[in-house]
Amino acid sequence: MRLAEAGRVALAALRANRLRSGLTMLGVIIGVASVVILVAIGAGTKQQVEQQVEGLGSNLLLVVPGRIDVGSAPALSPLTLDDVDVVARVVGDPDRVAVTVTSGATVRAGTRSQFSTVQGVLETTPVVFTRELTRGRYLTESDVDTSRRVAVLGASVSRALFPDRDPVGQQLTVSGVRFRVIGVFAPLGQSLGVDRDDEIHVPVTAAQRLYGTQRVDGIAVKAPDRERIDALGERIVVELTRRHPGTEFSAVTQEQILGVLGDILGVLTGVLAAIAGISLLVGGVGVSNIMLVSVRERTREIGLRKAVGARPRDIGVQFLLEAVLLTSIGGLTGIAIGIGAALTVAAVSPVPAAVTWWSLALAFGVSAAVGIVFGVVPAQRAGRLDPVVALRSE
Repeated sequence: MRLAEAGRVALAALRANRLRSGLTMLGVIIGVASVVILVAIGAGTKQQVEQQVEGLGSNLLLVVPGRIDVGSAPALSPLTLDDVDVVARVVGDPDRVAVTVTSGATVRAGTRSQFSTVQGVLETTPVVFTRELTRGRYLTESDVDTSRRVAVLGASVSRALFPDRDPVGQQLTVSGVRFRVIGVFAPLGQSLGVDRDDEIHVPVTAAQRLYGTQRVDGIAVKAPDRERIDALGERIVVELTRRHPGTEFSAVTQEQILGVLGDILGVLTGVLAAIAGISLLVGGVGVSNIMLVSVRERTREIGLRKAVGARPRDIGVQFLLEAVLLTSIGGLTGIAIGIGAALTVAAVSPVPAAVTWWSLALAFGVSAAVGIVFGVVPAQRAGRLDPVVALRSE
């Protein structure tokens, strides 16, 4: 029997039992659609994280005490502004070095209040990180040197405290200490799970006085170019280790951060796809069961075909094609539903989703493979039937 004729006969057999064929395909459709949707969400989340990390700036090097590993406990920072001066000398340009002293605080303006993240920073922050203002100005070197009580507000803080007036020039209190607003950041949204619009920047010296500390939490460096960033990080770590014996420091680049996050998200995406793939196995079991029923129902047909010269291989190929067609049509339908659902999720919810070609190819390939694997036994059983016994069956 030619393959084309076997395919035509297989399609005719499926059309003859439309309801049964549709119900059999349902498990495959659900499995494939689930794989496509979950992989799309995983890929979209990974792309969003990459964009957020890259949006912090270019050629960034983050220097913090302790090791930056999954599960590592944060280390108490021994860094001070004197260490910042040392790092600036290693870098060769003080404008490429920024620091942070971060804490949460209740911020009040008149009768309105909000709990926000207050960051003590240097005037170099807009140079090292990508930050733009919509109103006012940023901190100056004079503000830092004199510990001036001035603040630059994130977009959401500005809306919450000053919803109907220009905040520039207004007064607010941070933990009971009065500050004057001198600028407002452009909206940024969330980055790595942190609301970047819920920040208030004040001079690092004013923040240290406010919190009664001399430390800084970490140092950020904007490397001159990507080729020298690793060597620069090693020199900074060596210098800081020399100044603070017994304390371990880490200098990580954006690529290293993306690598760690990418590995984590890749594992999670794989786990989700594997869980969704279980329904494909369930659908495969259903295909095998229905094909075995079909072999029993068409025993006389099989006997007649063998009596007129059909070989066992011809019979086996026909039933195997029916199983593959069932799962392939179900796979294509599931892919279409999965793409539509993923695009809908991305459009109407904050959950990112990105459909990738490899996930579609994988889902279709697996669905076809399910048809082959679970169709082999029924096909072999049909091919081995004795024609005399088959013709005598009722």
